[in-house]
Amino acid sequence: MEIKMRKIKLGVIGVSGHLLTRIMLPLTTSKTVEIIALASRNLEKSKEAAANWQIPKAYGSYEALLDDPEIEAVYIPLPNHMHLEWVKKSILAGKHVICEKPLTMNAFQTKEIMILAKEKEVKVMEAFMYRFHPKWQMVKELIKVKGIGEINAIHTIFTYKNDDPKNIRNNKEFGGGALMDIGCYAVSTARFIMNTEPSKVLGMLHYSDLFGTDVLSSGIMDFGKARALFTVSTSMHPIQEVKIYGTGGSIEILIPFNDHYDVKGQVKVINSLGERIVTFEPTNQYDALFSAFSKAIREDAPVPISLNDSYMNMRIIDQLFESGKTGQWETI
Repeated sequence: MEIKMRKIKLGVIGVSGHLLTRIMLPLTTSKTVEIIALASRNLEKSKEAAANWQIPKAYGSYEALLDDPEIEAVYIPLPNHMHLEWVKKSILAGKHVICEKPLTMNAFQTKEIMILAKEKEVKVMEAFMYRFHPKWQMVKELIKVKGIGEINAIHTIFTYKNDDPKNIRNNKEFGGGALMDIGCYAVSTARFIMNTEPSKVLGMLHYSDLFGTDVLSSGIMDFGKARALFTVSTSMHPIQEVKIYGTGGSIEILIPFNDHYDVKGQVKVINSLGERIVTFEPTNQYDALFSAFSKAIREDAPVPISLNDSYMNMRIIDQLFESGKTGQWETI
């Protein structure tokens, strides 16, 4: 007999376009979380979204949602500059938190969250959903067993074109720009693959005269015997590539970051066994993300992406920004 799993009751702070177009489907169909409330600073907006997705509660303020005793955890898809405030308020309200990436605007802010979450004994996790796709789990395991030998290099490119001056990703004060928005993926994947931290980084950033944000940024992360290189841009034709090169072969992750939930995932592997493409059934990686988060809450276990992991990711981003200013390698 199938045992029915208790769902974690979830509230969402912020009714963003990202939420409505990419997150609501996995949330409303999840077997592990039950979304019971939406909050927007515009009550009509939250009511409309709640009605469209058959969610029982809609609030006209974030505080009202946090005051709801039925809610166990919150998901925060707010603009980057609002993360710190509302993660901290959620922690103080006794709610577990899953927050969009990047978790904060800098490593110092992440440290604040680490201290408060430990003090209040709640779980906080950054929403790097890609790690929960089966193709990335396979890549991780293949590297662990030296399927392509020792890793020598990781090359990542992640770009899109956004020239809308009203878009929050083009607002410096809101934490916009290529390095914060998508460079965080390049840093995260390199660390995930290498399972360690780089000793130093070199950053090269080109800023928009119009927006003041970095629109083309490249970086090198020094892992000792391996180098991770990346380029990210908000002003180029959309491209996503992650290639891993080892002493005995290579791995290419096709559509590495935002694989659509109805598209099969693919990984190209070249090693001593020849060349092959491994195909995975369509996976909603956000569903897998929320499933892992809710499991940690139910079992009172550590979340899969620790706050220390998030801190180190932000520390590296901080140093890439600093290197872009100094033109020198910066230590981690």
